[in-house]
Amino acid sequence: MYKVLVIEDDAMIGDMVSMYLGEEGFQVIRHENGRDGLQAAGHFNPDIILLDLMLPDMDGLELCEQVRETSKVPIMIVSMKNKVIERVNALAVGADDYMCKPFSMHEMSARVHALIRRSKLYQTNHSQVKRPSVVAVSNTAVLLAEQAYESIVSLDQETRSMWVRGELIDTTYSEFEIMKCFVKNPGRVFSREDLLQTVRGFDSFVTDRAIDVHIANLRKKIEENPKEPKRIRTVWGVGYKFVL
Repeated sequence: MYKVLVIEDDAMIGDMVSMYLGEEGFQVIRHENGRDGLQAAGHFNPDIILLDLMLPDMDGLELCEQVRETSKVPIMIVSMKNKVIERVNALAVGADDYMCKPFSMHEMSARVHALIRRSKLYQTNHSQVKRPSVVAVSNTAVLLAEQAYESIVSLDQETRSMWVRGELIDTTYSEFEIMKCFVKNPGRVFSREDLLQTVRGFDSFVTDRAIDVHIANLRKKIEENPKEPKRIRTVWGVGYKFVL
């Protein structure tokens, strides 16, 4: 039985979500403030967190950021705020999905199932992954930089794993898809629209600004100095390119 933590101070919405997911076989607990929700995230060990942004005692984005410091649990924001910047800010601090109130319970349930399924697949693949011992190009792996070991960036498509300088680095689904485009086409300039098409269907945050956030996150993961990127470079007025 999968466990769902709902952090929502609106009693009507909280009860509806808890009842609906409970009837679908989930074990659900709900808290009405951030402090109690944060504690529950530690001891309840949920498979997913549904988080309201406007809580009585703390900002939901702050709570999301704190959870993400110690856990990879999927986090879905549920909020009245519907501006693009709110979605982008949620993505930047580690949220995986965003639903605006009011919403369909059926769609909410479908997204919960999808996020848990993706998370479990990711965990399974990473528990099986081993450090690559060779540099090769095949249907299941794209490995680059055969020379200096410290410059190796490798992607294993079968396990959806990224290695940077020999270290296994966690990526989101969209980050991996973007990096796969770069790795397969070094030197090619991708517009934001190109990259949007790459992640569309997997990412709820499909905006130009979201692509910039994904790029910023990837730079933090692969660049020695993200403020002066040497691998993922900006092509002003066009988009981005990956340089070996």
